[in-house]
Amino acid sequence: MKSILNLFLISILLSGCAKKNKTFLVSDISILPKPASLELFEESFSIDNNSSVSTTASDQKNAAKYLIALLESTTKHQLELKENKKSSITFIKNNDLNPEAYLLTVTPKKITIAANDAAGYFYGAQTLNQLISKQAIENSKKVKWLVPSVTISDKPRFKWRAYMLDESRYFHGEAFVKRMLDEMARLKMNVFHWHLIDDAGWRIEIKKYPLLTKVGAFRTDSEIETWKSGKTSGKPHGGFYTQEQIKNIVAYAAERNITIVPEFEMPGHSNAAIASYTWLGTAGVDIDVPVKFGRLYDNYDVTKPEVIQFIKDVLTEMFELFPSKVIHIGGDEVGYKVWEESKSVQKYMKKHGLKTPADLQIDFTNKISQFMEKNGRRMMGWNEILGKNIHKGFAEKKDDKEAETKLAKNVVVHFWKGDLAMAQEAAKKGYGIVNSIHTHTYLDYDYKYTPLEKSYNFDPIPKGLEEKYHKNIYGTGCQMWSEWTPTNKDIEFQTFPRIAAYAEVGWTQLENKDFKSFKIALKKAQKRWDNLNINYAKVLE
Repeated sequence: MKSILNLFLISILLSGCAKKNKTFLVSDISILPKPASLELFEESFSIDNNSSVSTTASDQKNAAKYLIALLESTTKHQLELKENKKSSITFIKNNDLNPEAYLLTVTPKKITIAANDAAGYFYGAQTLNQLISKQAIENSKKVKWLVPSVTISDKPRFKWRAYMLDESRYFHGEAFVKRMLDEMARLKMNVFHWHLIDDAGWRIEIKKYPLLTKVGAFRTDSEIETWKSGKTSGKPHGGFYTQEQIKNIVAYAAERNITIVPEFEMPGHSNAAIASYTWLGTAGVDIDVPVKFGRLYDNYDVTKPEVIQFIKDVLTEMFELFPSKVIHIGGDEVGYKVWEESKSVQKYMKKHGLKTPADLQIDFTNKISQFMEKNGRRMMGWNEILGKNIHKGFAEKKDDKEAETKLAKNVVVHFWKGDLAMAQEAAKKGYGIVNSIHTHTYLDYDYKYTPLEKSYNFDPIPKGLEEKYHKNIYGTGCQMWSEWTPTNKDIEFQTFPRIAAYAEVGWTQLENKDFKSFKIALKKAQKRWDNLNINYAKVLE
């Protein structure tokens, strides 16, 4: 009988119906992303000056401190942190829970957050903060802060839940990045994919090669409005992060259970670096940092030992800055014409039995992946690194032959373009896949092409993929390319509210997803975004 009643209560909650629970409406309990299960009871827990937080293990301290800061921001109450002592809010160890999972139990007198790792404690704290409700006290100007009595058992569907920010095209700055990390943390997203290096700008200080930022981080003008518009801003643009800033941002992200995965584009999209050091290129021509966006066709000359050493030197400094086990190398949209026209490159290919430029790219990619592996890292790249021609619709790529050389199996393939059958085939061969197909996850696309509901309904697991291969689909990411979004407000408009939809795609179990209840929860998030002056798109109105 009790289980039937519990299921009834859960269905009421998840449908967003209004039902009184002593002091508040059930519809106020909406949580983003939606948890795996929620059981609602009568009465509430009250947060006040007598409340305190305690930990019972060292890996709980970060979440406890973060929770105290959240509660102070929400309620203005300053809770004391205690270790191994009785308190009203307690973090406890549960060895039976999966990574990132948590069990949140709220009674009128006590709150416990159980987990098996730091991430689980952190996510339990985030959910607790979303549960808090402000209630007026009768005949008084004072308010009380209540948490409904609930039991929430929760875990993510996917282990890779990413947001990508492109800062090569436009530099957005440390304060803005931290603002985005805060919002990712609230949404239980755990990977910040940082696109710092491309044709349009080099944004990370590399001490061995100072011209990368002295020259490569600045351009004289910028193409505006859209591709091949013929218009420019008439203004120079530039900026970069010092290594100290990078370390600060990485630490800030880690406190929020977010891993920063940097992207160092190679062997294409490399013109900012070539503008800094001409010898890196294949054409051997002095160039400026490009003003126009798009496919630019000088590449690193990967047949030169000194270029390979440059790449390894840059990666070595990046390894010191980014503790992430995964490093992204891009690998997309490599124009092969400059390699085909180079006598020295053609001579190298013939000597090493590489039949096509695609084979040369994979041979190079495999060597860099081996270097990463020796340094305890794992390579990730866009799905062109498989050696397939996914750009046959473009005149400059239509005749490119596909590679015979096989990509190393330890590489994570970031799928963004092409037939999803390619992703299925790669998953069956044992490759790790992050599915970010552009038609559903690119945030630079307008809301007519990718409306909120389309974003929400995206499933990273390709249709028809046998269940035994699902484990090879690590998750998804949403990508904010910034060619046409020069300001922070532009980025916010394209990102919010779709980032919340992708957060639920990555976290919520497929059977629990419901767009109607998501929209109810989103209304609550929008109130917070209003308070933070986030320029979100008003797509629900």
